[in-house]
Amino acid sequence: MPESSGHATASTRPQALPSWLRLALLGSLAPVLWLQGRYVRRVTPRLPEPPGPRTGTVGAGPALRVLIAGDSAAAGVGAADQAQALSGQLLHHLAAHYTVHWDLWATTGHDSPALQARLDQASPQAFDVVVLSMGVNDVTALRAPTAWVQHQERIASTIQTKFGPRLLVHCAVPPMHAFSALPQPLRWFMGQWAHAMNAGLHRAVAASPWRRLHALPSQNAQQGLASDGFHPGPAGYAAWGQALASHVLAELQRGASGP
Repeated sequence: MPESSGHATASTRPQALPSWLRLALLGSLAPVLWLQGRYVRRVTPRLPEPPGPRTGTVGAGPALRVLIAGDSAAAGVGAADQAQALSGQLLHHLAAHYTVHWDLWATTGHDSPALQARLDQASPQAFDVVVLSMGVNDVTALRAPTAWVQHQERIASTIQTKFGPRLLVHCAVPPMHAFSALPQPLRWFMGQWAHAMNAGLHRAVAASPWRRLHALPSQNAQQGLASDGFHPGPAGYAAWGQALASHVLAELQRGASGP
C-alpha cells in the first residue's frame, strides 16, 4: 500500500487481534492478502503533497488557535493545493466565525509512532483546537487495533501537556472498504481493520469532555477519491472539511472545555 513499509510490528501478535483478523491472517486468506498488498504498492501512483502555506491567519472575529496534524491526508495529498485540501477547506468554514491562527504539521507516511515523535519534539504552545488525521498507515502496517488506540491515548496526553487545547478532534480512520486502489478481498480486510480501530477509539474518547471522534463522510466515498484511489480528491476534502468545521463549531458553541 502507499506510504507504509508494510512490516508488521510486535503489536500484531495474533493474540492481540480480534478473532476474525487472526483467522484472516493465519488462514487461507493470508497469501492472497500478502500478494495483493505487494501489487498495490507497486502499481498505485504516489501523489505529492500539494503546495501552499502551512501556517497563517485567516478570518474575522474572536481568535481561535488551530493545529492540524497527521499523515498524508492531513497534508492534502490528492489536492492541487492547500486551499483545496483539508486545511484549506476547514479554515474556509471556520474563518466565517473566527480569526483563525493555524498551523499544519503533516507528513506523508506518518503513522502513530511518527506523529508521537513529532509532537515530542514540539515546543509547548497554546492551541484551542487540535485536529488529528491518523490511522491509514497504522492499518497498512498491521498495527493491532488495541495497540493503535493506546498510541492515540499517548498522543492525546502529549497534546494535553504541551498545548492544553479546549478541543481535540480525532478524525476517524477513513472508510478503507471504499478505497478503489485496493482489490478484494484486501479492500474488505483493510476496511474491517479500520472499523475495529475506530470502534476502539470511540470507546476511549466517549467519556472525555475535551476529545471527540469525527467520522468521515462515507456516502459515495469512492466518488470523493483522488486519482490514486487511496486519498481524498478535491470533492472528498470539501465534504470532509465542511463536516469537520460543523463539528468543531458545534463543540465550541457547546462549550467544550480542555483538560
